[in-house]
Amino acid sequence: MDAVRQHLTISVEELALQLEVTPQTVRRDVKLMEEAKLLARYHGGVGMPSSVENIDYSQRQVLNSDAKRRIAGAVARQVPAGCSLLINIGTTTEEVARALTHHQGLHVVTNNLNVAAILSDNPKCEVIVAGGVLRGRDRGIVGEATIDFIRQFKVDIGIIGISSIDEDGSLRDFDAREVKVAQTIIEQSREVWLVADQDKFGRKALVRMAHLSQVDCLFTDAKPPAAFARVLQQAKVKVVVAN
Repeated sequence: MDAVRQHLTISVEELALQLEVTPQTVRRDVKLMEEAKLLARYHGGVGMPSSVENIDYSQRQVLNSDAKRRIAGAVARQVPAGCSLLINIGTTTEEVARALTHHQGLHVVTNNLNVAAILSDNPKCEVIVAGGVLRGRDRGIVGEATIDFIRQFKVDIGIIGISSIDEDGSLRDFDAREVKVAQTIIEQSREVWLVADQDKFGRKALVRMAHLSQVDCLFTDAKPPAAFARVLQQAKVKVVVAN
């Protein structure tokens, strides 16, 4: 994937030469990665998948799962007891919810039924679920009713996941309705914490959600690529790398 990102599109033969494996190995791995919607095959080569369609939820649940757990642990260590949170849709934010199951006195507003179910096991946590349209594929709640509901609250920390971070600092996702809810979460949060594993850097998604300048802290699993260092510095984003 790193090789494909550098070239945008690259032939199977060039990949085999660069990675020092056989073309047959590349074709086999590309087939598996294409099925997972991580890569796409184009005429004459391999490229990044469409910016229109996200990876299936079941694939995202297992993709970079260890990195997401480490990110979640880093977030949980910095969430104080007794604070209020807004948590949006995403597999990384669901890991954050798991890492918060022993925190005390939390007040959590979420449009993610998976987050609500995870935190409902914590008797010391109040969970408030937004109304709206339920997406069966990932149990996310979206729509105008969701936005109106979230606008009732002003929380200490908004914890948001994202599908893509562009080199200009734009934060992007695939579903316009989900993006509108996330924008409202940012507006209603005194601090905004972004959780994103390293694969989100440079990935392409269709809908602009926000800019890094609207984020106070980025939690990730590896040092951001050099191309993003300047925009993160200009946006004055605190970066926490979860080791």
